[in-house]
Amino acid sequence: MLSEKSTDTVRATLPAVGAAIGDITDLFYTKLFAAHPELLRDLFNRGNQSAGLQQQALAGSVAAFATHLVDHPDTRPDVMLRRIAHKHASLGVTREQYAVVHLHLFAAIAEVLGEAVTPEVAEAWDEVYWLMANALISLEERLYAEQQVLAGDVWRTWTVAARVEETADCTTFHLVPADGAPAPSFTPGQYVSVQVELADGARQIRQYSLSSAPGSPVRSITVKRVHGAAAAGPDGEVSNHLHARIATGDALRVSAPYGDLVLRDSTAPVLLASAGIGCTPMLSMLEHLADTGHAAPVTVLHADRSPADHALRADHRALTHKLAAASARFWYEAAAEPGDGEGRLDLAEVAVAPGTTAYLCGPLPFMRSVRAQLLAKGVPAADIHYEVFGPDLWLASA
Repeated sequence: MLSEKSTDTVRATLPAVGAAIGDITDLFYTKLFAAHPELLRDLFNRGNQSAGLQQQALAGSVAAFATHLVDHPDTRPDVMLRRIAHKHASLGVTREQYAVVHLHLFAAIAEVLGEAVTPEVAEAWDEVYWLMANALISLEERLYAEQQVLAGDVWRTWTVAARVEETADCTTFHLVPADGAPAPSFTPGQYVSVQVELADGARQIRQYSLSSAPGSPVRSITVKRVHGAAAAGPDGEVSNHLHARIATGDALRVSAPYGDLVLRDSTAPVLLASAGIGCTPMLSMLEHLADTGHAAPVTVLHADRSPADHALRADHRALTHKLAAASARFWYEAAAEPGDGEGRLDLAEVAVAPGTTAYLCGPLPFMRSVRAQLLAKGVPAADIHYEVFGPDLWLASA
């Protein structure tokens, strides 16, 4: 992977680069958007940029990749790379954009670190960048080929066949291809990108998990309206637009399906743990398990603010009841009903079958808590998989 000469240089400079990576990524995005304002308008999430979340995610991924190259020179962090590649493919990222990123990222590194960036240091970190970039390019082009689309050409027009108000802040949109052609296949747990044109002309993109089963001719996404005050950031531009402006019969630009948190074909026991709107990929997995007659134990766990806030609650229970050996338990912060838990999800009294594969989706603190509890119960780390809605800050804040 990384050359011996560059490995020594990266190892020596990693503490300094790591300490400055936040400043570097902040300056990088400033330079990138000054040169290419269309990227902020039509590709990057403006809300995440405003809150600094994308900067944290980039810093975490670069630092984690470099650290892996130094500590494990004979392997590649493919789990991290696949997650990034799926997100990039859902946005239509192409190989040409990596050269643009390289230009402004290295200008930011040179400006922040100054004289510390000797030619030798620049050469070593340039090697790190292109190892990561070329790995992602290869993965992304493979993902495009699997969907039988040209690189970056992931968009298709869909029609809203129906919309269902699930809760005060969650709405399900049922979608069908506008051209009448069959919907592309997907694996339970995957998501699509949705692109909308906002009032200022920006074409903002967000990802939403597919909550229906792959066998359905209709694709469903459940969108939670993001309120800025509750999310410690601005109001969600796309979620509020979809809630307020998109009606039955309207058209939406939707990407091909991507995402690496997918249900593995297996006869093993399954545990699905979610919080809030993180239930959506779990519903797709659960419906697929029911449709295919999965016989092994399935444990369904969910945490939410209250039963009234639990989107697709009835579906959550009904699909569980369709399975031969499944159980569901829900936890609520308030207004818990008989049989439901109060407060945080607690595995103390939950039996976890030997050989269980676990899938987690929800806020990072929730997933860290559930993962720790699963590890304590003997579930191997390799059998615990997770999905983050928005920038993946697991590495950045671990």
